[in-house]
Amino acid sequence: MTEIRGLGYLRIQTQDVARWRELVVDGLGLAVGSGPEPDGLYLRLDERRSRLIVLPGESDKALAVGWEVRDQFALQRVREAVEKAGVEVEILSEADASYRDAEQVIAFDDPNGNRVEVFFGPVLDHSPLVTPHGGRFVTGDQGLGHVVLPVTRFDEAHTFYTEVLGFLPRGSIRLGGIDAPPPARRVRFMGVNQRHHSLALCPAPPVDEPGLVHLMMEAETLDSVGQALDRVAKLGFTISSTLGRHTNDKMVSFYVRAPGGWDLEFGCEGMLVDETFYTAEEITADSYWGHDWSASEPLAAFTPKS
Repeated sequence: MTEIRGLGYLRIQTQDVARWRELVVDGLGLAVGSGPEPDGLYLRLDERRSRLIVLPGESDKALAVGWEVRDQFALQRVREAVEKAGVEVEILSEADASYRDAEQVIAFDDPNGNRVEVFFGPVLDHSPLVTPHGGRFVTGDQGLGHVVLPVTRFDEAHTFYTEVLGFLPRGSIRLGGIDAPPPARRVRFMGVNQRHHSLALCPAPPVDEPGLVHLMMEAETLDSVGQALDRVAKLGFTISSTLGRHTNDKMVSFYVRAPGGWDLEFGCEGMLVDETFYTAEEITADSYWGHDWSASEPLAAFTPKS
């Protein structure tokens, strides 16, 4: 069983913080939090000071995916497992941990160069969560949501996250369909709590900067999702996928293109996994209905290196 309890935070860099603010605050309805960078955008979904951190820079890339553990003892066990796998672990200073709003943080790269940060002791903000449109989000023991990472060294990445970090396999989908000729290429989903998946890995070509396929955040109600869909469309953002219900996690969601060429999935009604009875399955369709991708632009994660 994994020591990791959930997706704690995502820190990204962008060339257009203002447009990100339009998307996630004016559109999706996240609350503005606080943080150390005066030009940064810190987003709240709950009592954490920030869950999504958007920082200005000269390129668009994912800076770090933050995973939460219970305490210092769990953090030490993760460190030992990663070092035993031959991966160098950086122990962040107290100042660097404080910058990330945590008591202690370790950092390392996964087999594809994605920066991983594991932490305990997140800093809380006890002021009322005031969202611009009155929405509320599903976090708590399910974490921030889920991330889908594009990976080139797929087998090594999958082994690292499952056998070293202890993520639990939660099924897959075969690229090209169930009748695709071998060797099969799959998107694989992995969980660490009752959320169906907190992480998925997707085969992808090498790219110039580490990025994402998408980040998913879950609202409490279908009305919140529908209203957000209306707002982001009016703000001129590209709807990568129409509203639909997924077959694996049962999420009703839509996808919107964020600055930098990634998607944000915004949904509700995600299933809760009971590990007593759950077995990993291979789905043969992405959705029961909806999720029309015909108007989607190419993702940056699938644009090969220049």
